[in-house]
Amino acid sequence: MKIAVVGTGYVGLVSGACLADLGHDVMCVDVVAEKVAKLQSGTVPIHEPGLDDVVARGIEAGRLRFTTNLGEAVEPATFVFICVPTPPAEDGSADLTYVEAAARDIAAHIADFKVIINKSTIPVGSYLRVERIIRERVPAQIEFAVASNPEFLREGSAVFDFMHPDRVVIGTRNDRAAGLLTDLYRPLGAPLIITEPETAEMIKYASNAFLATKISFINAIANICDGVGADVKDVALGMGYDARIGFEFLRPGPGFGGSCFPKDCKALIRVAEQNGYDFHLLRGVLDVNDEQHRVIVRKVERMLGGLDGKRIAAWGLSFKPNTDDVRDSPAIAVLNDLAAGGASIVAYDPAAADHGYSLVPGLERAPGPIEAAHDADCVVLLTEWNEFRWLDFERLRSVMATPAIVDARNFLDAHTLRQAGFDYEGVGR
Repeated sequence: MKIAVVGTGYVGLVSGACLADLGHDVMCVDVVAEKVAKLQSGTVPIHEPGLDDVVARGIEAGRLRFTTNLGEAVEPATFVFICVPTPPAEDGSADLTYVEAAARDIAAHIADFKVIINKSTIPVGSYLRVERIIRERVPAQIEFAVASNPEFLREGSAVFDFMHPDRVVIGTRNDRAAGLLTDLYRPLGAPLIITEPETAEMIKYASNAFLATKISFINAIANICDGVGADVKDVALGMGYDARIGFEFLRPGPGFGGSCFPKDCKALIRVAEQNGYDFHLLRGVLDVNDEQHRVIVRKVERMLGGLDGKRIAAWGLSFKPNTDDVRDSPAIAVLNDLAAGGASIVAYDPAAADHGYSLVPGLERAPGPIEAAHDADCVVLLTEWNEFRWLDFERLRSVMATPAIVDARNFLDAHTLRQAGFDYEGVGR
């Protein structure tokens, strides 16, 4: 199959590279010439395990190409994937500016049947806007179809998720498009859900909103555990064995972040409002998430007897491990509050994007976790990178002004650290 992928951001690049790895002829399009030039040379602009290898294989095999010329990609393609950003607007709704622009540009290059696939996360019913934009610009005798095919990629394991999906959701009312997309995804061996476009779009939002709800729920439980003296790790274990609940997303921390959960929750709240429903449950999920940043700050403040003039080592800036993404990272929110309280902060993250260090006023950058902790009054672990688990904690204790750790991810072994002389505090423990 010949495939065009419009947009080489996180979703577009992973999807295009993996489709090429499955044997398809894929051309990815982006308007940023510098980015395209780097991709053509095999330089991947994002940190994602395994993606470098998949891109390199595709380029070497001649199945994965990159261009700034939209027509070059779209005209020979059967499938055209729209993978452009849908950032939040001021009212919380999804901004469809890039999606609509992509649809207009794609329409200029449609001369035979094509399936245009919305892979960007878009509000329910948005496929109609894409369909209308294209229909207005394409001669009536030319047939095309628009489908919704939401992505369920987790940053840090996106290549695995694409190649081993839990399910593939296809939303279309066009039987020909449904058949072609079924053939495209059948080799993955995943359950195929073929439904209306509105339902497919809702599945994406509902999935992310539910996962965000689980995170806020366990964070709220952790905060109660702190008050009553219970251990949230055992609480989550006891809950997780219930097959109706499961273990995933029952790990307390500083809150959820990244490019999906915050904006998708806000967008779904806005969709509900536009249809006459106050989604107060999901509003509460966001309120708990915002408050969780301050919970971590208060733990540090109590441990140090105040923040003003204190030196804090921050371990982690990205919103989760195995990614360089700092968008809506709870680590950044926590560090901004600590800095506002008068603390000076030295941070280390093994992969976070360079601009992440500029998101906190006065933030210093260290070359490693031990270096960040020199003369520190406290270490705050905000992202659970594996290297933090295996440090020489005796050495760490020797370089710190006071041996104190606030583990916002419950990642380290509390008993071992307390035995080593650290003042340790986790979340809900």
